[in-house]
Amino acid sequence: MDDMHGNSPKTLRQDLLKQRKEFAAGQTYAQTKDRLIAALNQFLAKDGNSLQAIAVYWPIQDELDLRPALITWAKQSPERCLALPYARPDKHLDFYEWQDGDALIPSQHGVPEPSPSNPSRPAIAPDCILIPCVGWSSSTKNGKTHYWRLGYGGGYFDRTLATLRKNNPKLICLGIGFDWQKLNDLQWVAQTHDEPLDILLTESGLLR
Repeated sequence: MDDMHGNSPKTLRQDLLKQRKEFAAGQTYAQTKDRLIAALNQFLAKDGNSLQAIAVYWPIQDELDLRPALITWAKQSPERCLALPYARPDKHLDFYEWQDGDALIPSQHGVPEPSPSNPSRPAIAPDCILIPCVGWSSSTKNGKTHYWRLGYGGGYFDRTLATLRKNNPKLICLGIGFDWQKLNDLQWVAQTHDEPLDILLTESGLLR
């Protein structure tokens, strides 16, 4: 059941996903995608040396495919690895090491996931998590700006981030979105259970 606030988030989500589909098929998409990946590569060049495990996502429903850039980053050092989320029945995510070419299993939502019972791919706690946004917003409080993610409505990331941040205060949660996905307060306001993003990455660059 969706939390009802303002316009129904469900309707808003459907509109945004429809817009994203149209955008992905449009003329400016390739250029926008290149700009966003260039910004990601800047982040990896600058912050990537202090990270060992980055959790990526398997792109579905016109989400940007950032895997090639991350695979390149991971290959630069034997210390580095990538992880993919696995959705538990209790609606939390676990992360397991992932290498390009691994056999994956579709989740109940149809997202390819790692097998939790693969002994050669251990569970890991990532230093950085990349999370695609359906929409995003910003809020400023006491002169500090926070960025928020509107997701698919399952609440998996919010629950997982709350737990992971307790164990690792230095965790970087990196939201991936486009400039046009920005929502104003009339459209959507983050709720108290929503976890903020540490950084938002769009085609305009990194917003911290």
